[in-house]
Formats: sequence, structure tokens, C-alpha cells
Amino acid sequence: MERETRALHKKVGIASIIMMTSVLLSRLIGVFREGVIAYIGGASGEVDAYLVAFTVPEILNHIVASGFLSVTFIPIFTGYLTRDKEDEGWRVFSLIITCFGSLLLVLMIISFIFAPDLIDIVARGRTDSEFKALAVKMTRIIIPAQFFFFSGGLFMAVQFAKERFSVPAVAPLIYNLGIIAGGIVLGPRIGMEGFSWGVFGGALLGNFAVQLWAARRVGLKYHVSFNLKHPDLKKYIMLTLPLMLGLTMMFSMEILIRFFGSYLPPGNIAGLNYGRTIFLIPVGLFGQAVGAAAFPFMVRLIAENKMQEMNRLMNNTLRYLALVIPFSVLLMVLRHEIVQILFQRGQFDTAATALTARVLIFMLPGAFALSAYTIVVRGYYAMQNTLFPAMFGTAAVLLSLPFYWYGMKVLGAGGIAMAVTLSAIFQVVLLYALWNKRSGNKESRRVYLFYGRIILISLPIGLILEWFKTTLLYGFDSSTLLGGMIVCMVTGAVFMAMLIGVGYLLRINEIIELVGRFTKRVAGE
Repeated sequence: MERETRALHKKVGIASIIMMTSVLLSRLIGVFREGVIAYIGGASGEVDAYLVAFTVPEILNHIVASGFLSVTFIPIFTGYLTRDKEDEGWRVFSLIITCFGSLLLVLMIISFIFAPDLIDIVARGRTDSEFKALAVKMTRIIIPAQFFFFSGGLFMAVQFAKERFSVPAVAPLIYNLGIIAGGIVLGPRIGMEGFSWGVFGGALLGNFAVQLWAARRVGLKYHVSFNLKHPDLKKYIMLTLPLMLGLTMMFSMEILIRFFGSYLPPGNIAGLNYGRTIFLIPVGLFGQAVGAAAFPFMVRLIAENKMQEMNRLMNNTLRYLALVIPFSVLLMVLRHEIVQILFQRGQFDTAATALTARVLIFMLPGAFALSAYTIVVRGYYAMQNTLFPAMFGTAAVLLSLPFYWYGMKVLGAGGIAMAVTLSAIFQVVLLYALWNKRSGNKESRRVYLFYGRIILISLPIGLILEWFKTTLLYGFDSSTLLGGMIVCMVTGAVFMAMLIGVGYLLRINEIIELVGRFTKRVAGE
């Protein structure tokens, strides 16, 4: 049993490294992508229109649950693999891609035709005709990409089910490179519309063509099928329907940022999005990468009725994700310098830097909650329970609406960012507590105590770093690129020394183990 546990954790670790590398590269390329957008568009109404243009396509993506194919399709397909009935698994695959793909095509046509009316709804705060016309034009360019996301999501799901992670890991990299290429090549001539064409091309290549090739390598078999009476189609619909109708944390955050941001002056949606890009770096690197890697193993543990081992895996993963807290504190201390280094050039001026930095101070405290949420919610999905988290998420989002509205009225973009943080913390704490009650997770108290311990450690670290930056590094002009980089490097080095020192002093195993792994890799062991 102990040997099996170690082997499982080793596999999760290897898969996590692959996905974390992918997410890290994707986030870095994503930051570069946002840098190109900032250079060409700055924090302007045109960038706002480009961001709003994603809203209708993302709603389409949500309706057919493209973003949840891994958590709904993998358990079904894995079940056939474990029972040595792979051919039947491919029949179900064909049925799902045919039926739901056809539904998506119909919805895409309807959305394309009624795009002007839909933009009026999702950006009610903007009434100028130029903004609306541009948003509608780019929406119609981006809509077709949703078919590539949907079909590519199924291609990636079958690879995950067979524990193949490498090719799916490159999908976001190619997608982001496509957006960058579109912006660089077409941006100087047609502005933000060039990035929209980059979205189309990146999705076609990275999320569809490459994944189709990889799926064929793991045995892809497809034929057109509309067998609506198949029991697993009904099962898939029952699993997916709550996700179609429900509101998840990530999806609602993006939609609400644009909706409430549309009531603020031009450029505020762009500022919120630039802040969100930085905010998602620790979330993606830790939470999303680890969650995607751990999920197939969660499914297996549930299938084998090993709930105790499942809880142990979740608890250990959540404890590591607590380290997002001190890194978020570091980003808060260096918020002005980071925004300046990443974005302040071209059309992105000092006012845009100040707006984005202000957003970060309110948004980054929620990074640990969004990271942990990606793990906790996958526990429910592994049990093929999509109804409860969908209902819970929808209720939580609806309850958060007054916070978004009040925050927007009182603090502007900063208030919207604060609503993101409060909503994320509330959702993950309550969802984890409910999981513990349902699953009999007796070790959850240690997780709560560990998070409290990390928060108590991170607060003084943040205060010391702020004092160090403003007092001892006052001689460096952080308003310049070179000065900002020096301040970031020196402050970051002090932070790492403090975090490692505290880890060894207080015997925090998670920090000690990470340092040990890094040391071994550097030494080539």
C-alpha cells in the first residue's frame, strides 16, 4: 500500500512538472502577449472593446462546457479503459463530439447574427457607437474559434485519460503565440482587430490541429453518430448540464470584470485585465497546473474507492498551494515595478501603470483562494458530482453581485478587484468545508492551521519587504526600467532568503522539500 501511494504521488509529481512547465511558459508568453497589446493599445477604449469581444464567445464555450471536457469526459472514457473496452470509449467520444459539436455550430451561427444585441447586454455601461461597432466586429472574428476549443478539448481529454500530458501542454503556448503574431503583423495596420485574427489562428493550430494529430497517435477513432439513446450520452449530459447552466469562479470573474468595468471610464476594463494577467501567474503556475495534473489520479482513486487516499492527496496538494500566499505578498510589494517592467511602453503610460498597480493591491490577496479552488472543485468532479459545485458556484456568484456593484461605485476598478478576492476566499473556504463533511476528511484541520500559519508568516515578511524597498532601496529610481529591475531583483532575493530561513527555522516541510528538490535539480542529481 505504501509503495503504491509513493508511486502514485511520483506520477502526480511528474505530471505536475509537465503541466507547471507548460503553465509557466504559457503565463510568460501570455505576459508578453499582454505587453504587445499594451504597447499597441495601452489602456484605451479600443482595448476595452477587444476584451469585451471575448465575452459572447466565452459564453458559448461555457454553454457547451468546452472548458470542462477533462472533468466530465475523462471519468467516462477512463471507465472504459479500465474495463478493457476502449472501442466503446471511442464510440462515446464520437457521439459526444458529433452531438455537442452540432449544437455549438448552431449557437455560433445565432450568436454571429445577433452579435450587436448581445454586446448591448454584456457591456451595458458603454453606449458609444464606435466602441460597439468594433466590439461586434471582433466578436464575429473570435466566435468560430470556439469550435476549435471544443473539439480540441476532447482531443486533449483522451490524451489525459491515457496519462499523456506533453502535447496538451503545448496548446496554450501555440494559442498565445498565434495572438502575438496576429497583433505584431496586423496590429500596426488594423489595430486590435489584428489580435482577434491571431486568436482564430492560434486556436486553429494549437487547440485543434496539433491536438488532432496527437489524439490519432493514442488511437483516435471517430465516426459520425447521433445515437441519442446511448446511456453514456445521457450520463455525459447529466454531468455536463449543471456546468452549462452554472457559474464557475473563473468564468464569472472574467464576465463580471468586463460587465461592471463597462460602467467606468474607458481604459478601466483594460487595466483590470492587465492586473488579472499578473494575478493569474501564481494561480496558473501553482493551482491550475497542479489541478490538471492531479485530476486523472483523483478519478482513479475514486474509481477504486480509496477515499482516505483521495483526501490525503487533496490535503497535501492544498498545503503546497498555501505557498502562493507569500509569493502574492511579494507581488503586492513590487506591484508598481512589475507593471512598469512588463507593460509601460508605447501607448501604455504612467497613468495606466498606476491603474493596474492599484488593481493588483486588491486582487492579489485572492490568488491563494483561486489556486486552492482548482483543487477542491476537482474533488467533486472526480466523484462525477458536477451538480453540487455548479449550484454552489452559481449561488456564490449571485451573492457576490452586490459586492461588485458597491465596490465599483466606491473604489472603481479597485473595488471590482476587491470583489474578486472576497468572492474567491468565500467560495473556496465553504466548498472545502462541505467537502470535508461529506468525505469524512479528518485531517482537514491541519490544512486550516497550516494556512493560518503561512498567513501569519507572510504578513511580517510583506511589511519588512515594503520597508526594505522604500527605505534601503530609495536610491534606485524605480520609475526607470533599469531601476525597477534592480529593485525587483534585490527585493526578490531578500524575500527568498527570508522565506527559506523561516521555512527551516519553523520546520515547514513544504518549503524544505521544495528547496531540496530545487537543489538536487541544480546539482544534476
